[in-house]
Amino acid sequence: MAKRNPTKFLKEEYKQIQKEGREWVHRSLETPSETQVKVDGKELLMLCSNNYLNLANHPHLRKRAIEAVEKYGAGSGSVRAIAGNMVIHEEWEQKHADFKEQEASMVWMSGFIANEGAIPTLVRKGDFIISDQLNHGSIIDGVRLTKTVRTIYDHCDMGSLEEKLKEADAADPNGEKRILVILDGVYSMDGDMSPLDEVQKLSEEYGAMIFVDDAHGDGVLGRNKKGKGIVDHFGLQGKVQVEMNTYSKAMGVVGGAIVGSKNLVNFLRNTGRSYLLSGSQPPAVAGAALGSLEVLDPKSPFHEPVVEKLLDNCDYFKSKIVDIGYGHDITVASSKCPTAIVPIICGENEVAKKLSDRLMVEGIFALPIVFPMVPRGTARIRVMMNAGLTKEDLDFALMKFEDLGRELKIF
Repeated sequence: MAKRNPTKFLKEEYKQIQKEGREWVHRSLETPSETQVKVDGKELLMLCSNNYLNLANHPHLRKRAIEAVEKYGAGSGSVRAIAGNMVIHEEWEQKHADFKEQEASMVWMSGFIANEGAIPTLVRKGDFIISDQLNHGSIIDGVRLTKTVRTIYDHCDMGSLEEKLKEADAADPNGEKRILVILDGVYSMDGDMSPLDEVQKLSEEYGAMIFVDDAHGDGVLGRNKKGKGIVDHFGLQGKVQVEMNTYSKAMGVVGGAIVGSKNLVNFLRNTGRSYLLSGSQPPAVAGAALGSLEVLDPKSPFHEPVVEKLLDNCDYFKSKIVDIGYGHDITVASSKCPTAIVPIICGENEVAKKLSDRLMVEGIFALPIVFPMVPRGTARIRVMMNAGLTKEDLDFALMKFEDLGRELKIF
């Protein structure tokens, strides 16, 4: 009988991760997530949080969370389908659907869990999934749980998408198979957005269902600066079958949500394993989430123009960062998109890491994203805009990026 060490690989492979520079070193945030934070004992300007609308420590969200705890307790005690369905969860779902101008919505524990649970229920063995090349890992994991015919189309390339749709259509001349087109609304690494209007036209032509993960578009994109997301940006309510949203980014809390038709929500409530088998959101989370929707609602007495502030900061910073010399195609392309993600391309991994380290010394918290998370030669500092940043904050950051970019010979 072979003598095995069942856990030997843990230490060995962790060392390999460290050797290759792929280790995630967790920094300790000692304050609430705001624009000015203390990290590992140092006062820093926060530029790497998904807290786009600066709601994570907003007084109204905190108040709503406390009220929910006082009324409903610390936890629900069960899954939604058994004994954990509280009135506050139903209120959250209704308000979310109203915000999105959709028929219905359902709340999941996180966006990752929503993707992982919903995707496998929407397709059967032998159906077709056509997925964007740069889709998020949660989409990839959801797709892996299916027994479909899986194909990938070139990133945001409508010619490539149409080619894959034609192939699926030709392989199913009787139209008995389902075709699911899956994409991100906004891509988290490059800060670009999908041409959802064109995706919708092609998908409708071939009878395909669309599933869009709008985690980074929620609270940012949308008509009239209301932050309703990419579906609203293109006015496609009722034409995009599945929209996945998250509360862990712009909304400042945590949780996933899927919106669409009542038929969709009724179906997923009875088939989504990660929904059915997960405890429901604690009342404090639901209360804070409702608070975020109230801040965004122009008709609410708690409304604040946080989306407008965010977009103003995005426009200002994106134009300036290109002007000072960060002229890589990815950075330039992002500067032309109305998103809150600014990929500042540095080149090789070590350059991005050095820039991040130097920024921290100079008072800025902005972490590097390196290969293999992004293609080789495109290591970057991924700056995330925030509605709470002042022009003085942005000018300070731009000055440091310019000085250090020259020092490290990035441009």
